[in-house]
Amino acid sequence: MPKSKYEFIYKDLKQKIESEEYAYQELLPSENQLVLAYNCSRNTIRRAVGRLVTDGYVQTMQGKGVRNIYRPVAQTSYTIGGIESFKESSIRNHKKGRSVVLQFMELTADEKISRRTGFPVGSELYYIQRLHFLDEKPLIINHNYFLKSAACGLTPEIAENSIYEYLENTLHMTIVNSKRVMTVEKITQIDEKYLELDVNDYNCLAVITSHTYNSDGVMFEFTQSRHRPDYFRFQDNAVRRSVS
Repeated sequence: MPKSKYEFIYKDLKQKIESEEYAYQELLPSENQLVLAYNCSRNTIRRAVGRLVTDGYVQTMQGKGVRNIYRPVAQTSYTIGGIESFKESSIRNHKKGRSVVLQFMELTADEKISRRTGFPVGSELYYIQRLHFLDEKPLIINHNYFLKSAACGLTPEIAENSIYEYLENTLHMTIVNSKRVMTVEKITQIDEKYLELDVNDYNCLAVITSHTYNSDGVMFEFTQSRHRPDYFRFQDNAVRRSVS
């Protein structure tokens, strides 16, 4: 099935759930209704709904339908979701976002960078340091490393808009999965400077470290995101596996 159709349906249903067009605990339209509404096959609808289930937006109920279980978070929170760009996250959090590039350079991974990022020694990389604002408040500093051969043509202008949008729409990359670790770390001088943090109020912040892979199995990105603690919230959808 064409990915564009499935992606469109998934994003459209997700937007309707987040905007509360479908109320919390309300059943979504039936499968037959969705097939007619989107003019597609049942398999395409099932794939889009399956991803909504995985992302924690809906729950399938045998014999009843698909129920919306999404609960909007407080607007003072910035919620980490699935694999998405800052631009997409800003829209999902109903915030006005913008990004400022603090550093942009091309470099070759030495042993120190290799240990930190997981890229082999000698890899040609883009290093980008960005400051992300929501509603004009600096909330996140991103330290991005992108594999140059997979993300060729990156520029500071692209980095200030949306790198993922460029990778998917211009380079036609399929982004598949991301291994993420969340830690709490001491505030650095850079954090204090750009995130406007008072160390008398906060001496630690939330740090998300991620290794992200494309459909070829290539790790094309290593990112460390450093978040203001007073505007950070992590949300996940945990599924309990059956134990035999």
